[in-house]
Amino acid sequence: MPLSDFQTVIGLEVHAQLLTQSKIFCGCSTAFGAEPNHHTCPVCLGMPGVLPVLNQRVVEYAVRTGLALGCTVKPTSVWSRKNYFYPDLPKGYQITQYDQPICEWGELVIDTPSGEKTVRVRRIHLEEDAGKSVHDASASAGQSLVDLNRAGVPLMEIVSEPDLRDADEAVEYLKALRDVLVYLGVNDGNLEEGSFRCDANVSVMPKGSTTYGQRCELKNLNSFRFLKQAIEYEAARQVDVIESGGKVDQETRLWDVNKGITRSMRSKEDAHDYRYFPEPDLPPLLVSDALRDSQRQSLPELPRAKRTRFMGEYGLPAYDARILTAERPLADFFEACAKHVSDAKKLSNWFLGELSRLLKEEGTPISALRFTPAQLGELLATVEKGTVSANAAKDVLGEMFRTGRPPADIIAEKGLAQVSDVGAVEAVVDDILAKNAGEVEKYKAGKKSVYGFFVGQVMKAMKGKGNPGLVNELLKKKLGD
Repeated sequence: MPLSDFQTVIGLEVHAQLLTQSKIFCGCSTAFGAEPNHHTCPVCLGMPGVLPVLNQRVVEYAVRTGLALGCTVKPTSVWSRKNYFYPDLPKGYQITQYDQPICEWGELVIDTPSGEKTVRVRRIHLEEDAGKSVHDASASAGQSLVDLNRAGVPLMEIVSEPDLRDADEAVEYLKALRDVLVYLGVNDGNLEEGSFRCDANVSVMPKGSTTYGQRCELKNLNSFRFLKQAIEYEAARQVDVIESGGKVDQETRLWDVNKGITRSMRSKEDAHDYRYFPEPDLPPLLVSDALRDSQRQSLPELPRAKRTRFMGEYGLPAYDARILTAERPLADFFEACAKHVSDAKKLSNWFLGELSRLLKEEGTPISALRFTPAQLGELLATVEKGTVSANAAKDVLGEMFRTGRPPADIIAEKGLAQVSDVGAVEAVVDDILAKNAGEVEKYKAGKKSVYGFFVGQVMKAMKGKGNPGLVNELLKKKLGD
């Protein structure tokens, strides 16, 4: 059976670092990029006799996420110890939640080529991160080093049901989940720094079957592109194993970025291999009705709902609405600008075009813009009135972007105002037509392609400041169109 006769089955386990200033069980900083082992203390180093103290903000963020995803927030959840030995796990165990997580059974709606699809979220649980092993032969003479800055960083693991059926759906789910977490303000969505990462559980089964095949867990997926590539490679690999008469082994596999393959990392452990047992140093986690209600009341409008509203309220196409609502600050700034601009689609074009280019080139976050929504509205109004051309307005926007100066001052200083005086433009048009009588005859004889020549000559004579609409209107009138 070829690959096309098999159905891929995918479930994702997403690990999201919570945006707290301190770790989950101690007061050490969670800031990224510090010197190795700088943000550590006896608690996150696993020294004997120390006791963990739960960070309240971690609980608030988990409840907030659970509510946004439609989960049941459990009034009581339990901490467990997950026991395993690895150099970057100083205590020899990880404090996590196992059989009684803080949130269960939610959902996330995604877009697919065949329409909307609901992906079930099985559970959300809290845990501490491990440290980081550094394998750098050049810097450590072939030795492996351990950096424990990440040890104790608060993580929220969000586990989906195996509802995804191809790599594109998996990518769409991951992007949609990332957008929700960033909107909620609980995660920064940074895949490169590892604060938002996922593992994929992948299996295949013959199409039409209802029995899932043996799954393999894929790790080292720190980009949407790698997630897609790894899933597609692994599905093909499993089909090859089955078609060759073999059996897919339950194992953890690593995505090799350089070779573009998955390779075996270790046999997949089952729960009993970790010897889970309740954490004796932490009482059960109790979530009050008051906490749950306060987090529910503070939920923002989420990306999908905002996208739908932008399409309805502003009459934007789905493509525009999706990009404008991908980041909450961008969506908020668009809405602030829309109060000063009558045509939301034209405003969207400027956002998706020139403003997007400037933000990308300068590496400036939307929150650091120097000009105000009212100033952008003023600039677009000058274009609408014909005071400046669209091209000149781009130059003005660039100056506003860099300095925050009012558009009127920039237009005046640079002499960018268009000439819209009918008499002045008509005089130039008459002069150009008189100097090019031969071309005029060609045009009237049916050679319409020379029209662009006339426009170009008029604009050149007026140093680009002629109002294009007025220039075209007068040319067509003079040429008899």
